[in-house]
Amino acid sequence: MKIIIIYFITIFLSNTVGAISGMGGGVIIKPVLDFIGLHSLSAIAFYSSVAVFTMSLSSTYKQIKNGMQINIRQALGISVGSMLGGVLGDQLLSRLLLTFGADDQVQTIQTIIMILTLVLVLCYNQWGKKQYELSGIASYFLAGAILGMISTFLGIGGGPINVAAFTFLFGMDIKQSTVYSIITIFFSQIAKLSAIGLSTGFQIYDLTILWAIIPAALLGGYVGGLLSSKLNDEQVKKIYSIIVLLVLCINTYNLYSLFS
Repeated sequence: MKIIIIYFITIFLSNTVGAISGMGGGVIIKPVLDFIGLHSLSAIAFYSSVAVFTMSLSSTYKQIKNGMQINIRQALGISVGSMLGGVLGDQLLSRLLLTFGADDQVQTIQTIIMILTLVLVLCYNQWGKKQYELSGIASYFLAGAILGMISTFLGIGGGPINVAAFTFLFGMDIKQSTVYSIITIFFSQIAKLSAIGLSTGFQIYDLTILWAIIPAALLGGYVGGLLSSKLNDEQVKKIYSIIVLLVLCINTYNLYSLFS
């Protein structure tokens, strides 16, 4: 019961701020569950995927209901690419777990990549001014594939990377970027969960935890989508920066713990 409560609170709060900022919650859930240390690395990656997939479902519904317009051509290119990336990212994670045979080594690789990525994202968000306005379907597909692969491999949903990438590559404002980030998360996690279902199956995990994860993720995604509609671009950008900084601190501590 204690584990259920811990997971529910963690995932609800993570997905609420994740839906507001476009991060998807996984970028918070993954390092926090690593820190708590109640499950294996592969189990945490699975629970994080279920949480961010569920959140993306409720958050996208709420955003569309709030009147957010979606460019179908952009969304289609990004979505198809992210599905391919999701499969590749899951295969890469499985391959590394088999190669090293130890969670700690793979977690160290994930954490280092995540820290470097978050530093770059934070720097761009604070000082970056350069923006492109790419518009070809190939650029949408390629961006979705790369982002889907990175986010699935890291087990974070990929939100902070997605938001910065969409702003940089396609000239989107922060609110547009958050919506397309959630779409990317949705399709990359469909691909990852489908790959798990077709390979090892879900029975290798403790599925009773999903009784906490799914309701918490749905509620967090809905509340986050509701709050997002009431905030302006500048407020969303501030929340985004604060969360990136917080997650950077958690990952730095986790890395220190792995080496200590």
